[in-house]
Amino acid sequence: MNQILKDAYGRKIAEIRQEGTRQTIYDAYGRKLGEFDGRITKDAYGRKVGEGNLLAALIR
Repeated sequence: MNQILKDAYGRKIAEIRQEGTRQTIYDAYGRKLGEFDGRITKDAYGRKVGEGNLLAALIR
């Protein structure tokens, strides 16, 4: 199940894709911003952002 995130003008700004038990967020250009493994959110470089689903906080 993919979830499209849009701005106030209806433009796509990000997409969250469900990949098994993992959720991955991509920007409007398809670049990976981070992932949530069910417990910890990590950025695109694998650095821990925090515990819980913080994927929306990775949108620039």
